[in-house]
Amino acid sequence: MPFPKTVLVVFLLLAFALGDATARAQQFSADLVTIGAAGVAASAPGRVYVAGEKVRIETPEFRDSFLLIDGAAPAAYLVRPQSHVFMDARQSSRLTRLFVSLAADDPCSRWQTMAEVAGIPDQIGRWHCEPGDNETLAGRETVKFNATSPGGRSVAWIDRQLKFPVKIETEDGVVFLLENIKEGPQPAEMFVIPVGCKKFDPRQLLEWLKHTDIWVEPTH
Repeated sequence: MPFPKTVLVVFLLLAFALGDATARAQQFSADLVTIGAAGVAASAPGRVYVAGEKVRIETPEFRDSFLLIDGAAPAAYLVRPQSHVFMDARQSSRLTRLFVSLAADDPCSRWQTMAEVAGIPDQIGRWHCEPGDNETLAGRETVKFNATSPGGRSVAWIDRQLKFPVKIETEDGVVFLLENIKEGPQPAEMFVIPVGCKKFDPRQLLEWLKHTDIWVEPTH
């Protein structure tokens, strides 16, 4: 039996809406520059790749590795392809908590979630973001937010179009900047854990060590 015209129109509108939403999923790449508290930039920038809710971060601090963030899950991993392992990023890098796709009007809700994923006791709790002035950074329109968490304060500049932080200044004076932003589709394989990588659980290693001669029971 043929579909009524009204039902067919609804299906077509839904398909168009879903397709348009997929097309709007923001994708871009950029250099990640770190400027220390003394105002000196790190010798080599990192790289950030974004495809919607998924983010890949490569930095000199994690050679032969990369950080993989899935804001929708939510989850954050440290992946080491040459060693064929990956693990929960946890507290290995604050980048996994800061450089995530955000709601332009409420970035703190996502930052709060990623702090919980990292399992940092002094940052778990209510985050609050106070919007500030609109500013143009490197030709891009941003809104400035003052963020307060149980662990301290930070200032972030959120790109209105990308819905992603392009500058973050932490309480200890370190500044993270995205430069040379290039919008466009990113390869899907960059946002998946490589085939053959197995999850490494430090607790399993600890249990193994307890049954070896090198284990020394901690004293209380």
